[in-house]
Amino acid sequence: MGSGELYDVVILGSGPAGCTAAIYAARAGLRTLVIGGVAPGGQLMKTTIVENFPGFSEGIRGPDLMMEMMEQAKRFGAEILHEDATGVDFASRPFKIFVRNVEYRALSVIVATGAYPRPLGLESEQRLMGRGVSTCATCDAPLYRGAKNLVVVGGGDSAAEYALFCAKVAEHVTLIHRRDRLRASKILQDRLLSEPKITIIWNSVVEDIIGEDRVRGVLVRNLLSGELIKVECDAVFIAIGHKPMTEIFRGWLELDEEGYVITRDLVKTSVEGVFAAGEVMDKRYRQAITSAGFGCIAALEAIRYVESIKGR
Repeated sequence: MGSGELYDVVILGSGPAGCTAAIYAARAGLRTLVIGGVAPGGQLMKTTIVENFPGFSEGIRGPDLMMEMMEQAKRFGAEILHEDATGVDFASRPFKIFVRNVEYRALSVIVATGAYPRPLGLESEQRLMGRGVSTCATCDAPLYRGAKNLVVVGGGDSAAEYALFCAKVAEHVTLIHRRDRLRASKILQDRLLSEPKITIIWNSVVEDIIGEDRVRGVLVRNLLSGELIKVECDAVFIAIGHKPMTEIFRGWLELDEEGYVITRDLVKTSVEGVFAAGEVMDKRYRQAITSAGFGCIAALEAIRYVESIKGR
């Protein structure tokens, strides 16, 4: 693994999409490099138990699942570099990917850098992540079945969907939104406002998350009056948006207004031979299993593309 080396496929990102792509590509005999980042494994590295990934009847810890996927990719010959890519050049083939002053060349590229949930910016948020703080209600809310109260923060479609999902498993749900109206689509707003188990606290923000070893409540500040109130809860689900990790692809790939990679035929980007998988292009489902599925598809497309080049 050195500067200027040529790979059949370079995969950027080592979450479920990137690791699955690596497993398929390496197993198919492609020389595969995963530039997985200095914090490999994606968002699952910040979770505790994962109960909805097929094959684990008792669930599995998020970090354990990702380590298993990386080891599986390595067993088939994939090389994994625990560094962040700092730049790309898709103007000519082979493509170039840069890690500081080191250049890697690739016949095909799979972009699987993911999207980072926007944080509240609280120390307690980071400390209690995985201990009652979560950025995925559909993943983690079932762990709190029967809870007296769950808190959702946000006002868009994701926040509305999270609150409605939480209402299926908890006795009560409190939605905290910084404005006096929701940004969610009308159909979701109608469902949300008609759900008796959901209470909305308007014009307010979470000032702090209360708890030492686990979440026990939130401190909420009203933006108009400055009043502080404590809301007891068992978990906090943050849904204030995501930021796709696509800065180094700006100017090289077609992105939408939010920065997500635009794809056609599921995983094909605006550059032939460059594919995208997982939350870097999927802002609807955001599940480990769907990201893995997109990673599989991207790898199969990359395999076909590389074989077509080598067969010319």
